[in-house]
Amino acid sequence: MTIDHPAHSRTDSASDDRIDPGRRRFLSGLSLLLGSALGLGSRASTAYDWDEPPPLQKWPQGVVPRGSLQPYWMRQAPDTPRTPFSADLNTTIQRHLDAMRRSGRLASNERTAWLVYDFTSNRYLVTINAGAPYQSASMIKPFIALAFFTKVQEGKLPYTPYQRARMEAMIQRSDNQATNYFIELLNRTSARSGPAEAEHTLKNRHPGIFRHTRIVERIPGGGRSYRNRASALDYHRFLHALWYDRLPYSREIKRLMGLPNRDRVYTGAGGVARQTWVLDKTGTTARLCGDMGILVAQGRDGRRYPYTFIGIIEKARPASNYGAWKNARGDVIREVSNLTYAHLRQMHNLV
Repeated sequence: MTIDHPAHSRTDSASDDRIDPGRRRFLSGLSLLLGSALGLGSRASTAYDWDEPPPLQKWPQGVVPRGSLQPYWMRQAPDTPRTPFSADLNTTIQRHLDAMRRSGRLASNERTAWLVYDFTSNRYLVTINAGAPYQSASMIKPFIALAFFTKVQEGKLPYTPYQRARMEAMIQRSDNQATNYFIELLNRTSARSGPAEAEHTLKNRHPGIFRHTRIVERIPGGGRSYRNRASALDYHRFLHALWYDRLPYSREIKRLMGLPNRDRVYTGAGGVARQTWVLDKTGTTARLCGDMGILVAQGRDGRRYPYTFIGIIEKARPASNYGAWKNARGDVIREVSNLTYAHLRQMHNLV
């Protein structure tokens, strides 16, 4: 990294974003996400303004998809157990979760939240506990980035090459020191604390998006961030507005979320086609395993079909074996991602 790169400590919340160099490479021109090649310009909706989801019912030229994965990361999630398939994805995933609870792969002291939204049909396909606040862990970091970029847009803070490097450290490598650096910058813009100013900025500028979000702490030593919270619906509304360039510095945030890292929706999820592109942010502590992002699938007609995917697993007490628990719950999210892609493959004739 460049000048004064924050040390990347081996913490709970930082361990979720190891870099896979061949995974994703995004170049320039992210503002063209809604170009005519996508044919989505007329599909923008006000979904991100809704307090609760309704009842269930091309990328730009120059973008390079992820290449082959490194051998270490080629480990596939366990085969998705045979789950009774339903034409309704919400039902399919609920049955899968019930089966995992019966088998002990989800414990009685763990709760989950899931949301899938299809941009092509403008429909929620999955909403399971979507409006309930959960711990955020590192998934709060794109929200911190948005609060910072709002201040940049207002002329209260600069965005220098040095800050760009630290922003990449925060989003790509989930660096906690870099996160606290930006929280401290927000602190300097008002009499509020840094976390309070981040939350105030988000809710003041985007009240329809961050309805269940609470930002109350910096990332503590050791990365055990348990107090910041948001709902799956908040993540979706953020991603929806981001996709349609309705946020300050949307292009830059999309670039940051598309940098190479290890995720739980594509990496190791063998059921998701390798032609799929991803913008995401994972979150991990000894009590939280999650991922939130936009996947852009390729259809056999050559078009791109984007959708949001949010999966969260929260444990009531810290796992006794953090590494094993994190890996096992990450595989649960990968299995649900596989089920989601299989459903969308049928909907849109994906590759």
